[in-house]
Amino acid sequence: MFMGEYNHTLDAKGRLIVPAKFREDLGDEFTVTKGMDGCLFVFPMKEWESFEEKLHTLPMIDKEARQFTRFFLAGAAGVEVDKSGRILIPGVLREFAGITKDAVLIGVGSRVEIWSKERYDGTVTYEDMDEIAKHMTELGIGI
Repeated sequence: MFMGEYNHTLDAKGRLIVPAKFREDLGDEFTVTKGMDGCLFVFPMKEWESFEEKLHTLPMIDKEARQFTRFFLAGAAGVEVDKSGRILIPGVLREFAGITKDAVLIGVGSRVEIWSKERYDGTVTYEDMDEIAKHMTELGIGI
């Protein structure tokens, strides 16, 4: 399970250090793709393969299913960790997430999210957590 928040900086070539705690569960190769809310999703290969299988079950005649599948698969990239613990994030994914220099990597259970520092600081707020908690209770999650 991925947990925690880490701040790192992209180098001039678009490489980003992946925290050692995340590398333990991600392995040497994993998948990075466009994510929701303007971040990138990072999946261990086993999780990615499971997600791909679910996408393949969606009906091609359903326009939203095609768009959903296209969103995740068109920008997906397999990445490898180098000797220094870095990955090269493809330019199209850096552009999508607005990552130019500072990045935030957060663990969110079965995946990691990579955010531009500016977008993360401006988008992810917890001021409405009471309302969110109420909604989660409706979905069967209570604390």
